[in-house]
Amino acid sequence: MIRIQNNIVTCLVVVTLLAATSAYAAETAADIKQRIGSGNPVAGKTRSELCQGCHGEVGLSLEDLIPNLAGQYAPYIAKQLRNFQSGARTHQIMSAMATTINDAELIDIAAYFASQKKMQGNGKGDNPVAKNLFLKGDASRSIQACVTCHGENGKGMAPNVSTYPVIGGQHKDYLRAQLIHWRSGERSNSPDGVMNKIAKSLTDSEIEDLTDYLAGL
Repeated sequence: MIRIQNNIVTCLVVVTLLAATSAYAAETAADIKQRIGSGNPVAGKTRSELCQGCHGEVGLSLEDLIPNLAGQYAPYIAKQLRNFQSGARTHQIMSAMATTINDAELIDIAAYFASQKKMQGNGKGDNPVAKNLFLKGDASRSIQACVTCHGENGKGMAPNVSTYPVIGGQHKDYLRAQLIHWRSGERSNSPDGVMNKIAKSLTDSEIEDLTDYLAGL
């Protein structure tokens, strides 16, 4: 009965979101429900109050080193929280915060942020070098095109492909920091270490250009 009620609430939230904004014009209710996953976004709004202090009420943070979560895949958010809990990923604040929630709460929190309008850039990052890397990569250095995993404009692949995050419209400083961490090995929780391999082949200049471009999408 509880599961049925949660599903009904989730569907109602999706319908409300679709009716309230044109931001979902390219997405169906089923797409958004898929992105939200199995959690309850209504419960997640209350459970995420501490998270909102840093990540913003709807997942848009005011601090450039704190990531936007708005419209991010719920399963991806949940994976990162579990990685902070296990130590597979470390951050002084997030590692401590993650230990204060159980898995049910974690899933609802992820669903709440996933239910929001996807993060959007300012459109000012039109860099031809970065755009070429994003769309084509560089086979000579085994740099896979970003679009292959992160989708058109970095907004993710189909809603049921949550392995790789939405990165278009993410904060530049956060993206830069993560690529540097991937390159150094400080962060290593991507599938098969793919981001470590790619980041090691990027120059400082390319990271600067690429993160500027991505932040603008």
